[in-house]
Amino acid sequence: MKKWILVLVLVFGCAKKEEDKNTLKVAASPVPHAQILEFVKPILKDQGINLKIIEVDDYNIPNRSLAEKEVDANFFQHAPFMEQQIKAFGYKIQCYARIHLEPMAIYSEKLKSIDEIPNGGTIALPNDPTNEYRALAILQKKGLIKEGATLQATKADIQSNPKNLKFQEIDAAMLPRTLRDVDAAAIPTNYALQGGLNPSRDALAMESVDSPYANILTIRDGDDKDPRLEALRKELLSDKMRAFILEKYQGAVIPVLADCR
Repeated sequence: MKKWILVLVLVFGCAKKEEDKNTLKVAASPVPHAQILEFVKPILKDQGINLKIIEVDDYNIPNRSLAEKEVDANFFQHAPFMEQQIKAFGYKIQCYARIHLEPMAIYSEKLKSIDEIPNGGTIALPNDPTNEYRALAILQKKGLIKEGATLQATKADIQSNPKNLKFQEIDAAMLPRTLRDVDAAAIPTNYALQGGLNPSRDALAMESVDSPYANILTIRDGDDKDPRLEALRKELLSDKMRAFILEKYQGAVIPVLADCR
């Protein structure tokens, strides 16, 4: 009896090791990142790779999970945010591929044009530094404010505010819910999509398509030769992925599909 138990332990132990070897864990925001990963999941399965997608809403979790080896990669951020986190926490992580752009945009349930934002109006902004800067850059381009030229600018860096606008800094995931309470809100596209908004259809103003804020696949330093990650990267940069993004998101998400260099 003991012999059979030992054999079973060895068999299942070896099977688990083989499963772990073939499983690729990737932390991702639900929309559109997890959806994009779901598209390549069956393709990777045909190559013997079990893609396990771990959905997260908190921007602070995925890089910590990657650095602590709880996941093999993450897909939720752009390079300026990653670099800010590396500077703040010392993470040994790097960009592995530039996949798509989610243009930051300004939305409103009350207004038809950004020019209708009233004197003393309230605008909600994402409270993480890089996305707040992106939002302020749109407002500056539209002539509503003038802010300091820094990628980490916040409402405290606004130098000119002719309409005396009020700004509320809010967690990005909560921004779609604020629309009923503010005159306008700047919302990253992944959260806008979850709230039923499409920037190409619903936005009062939108970030330019030449933005440097493409969303990236991120890995640990030194993992760039992992064959599982190489396979994932290849599929995310494929022509099939370009066609999928264009068809599914209809301009709300723009394919970039390029190396990090």
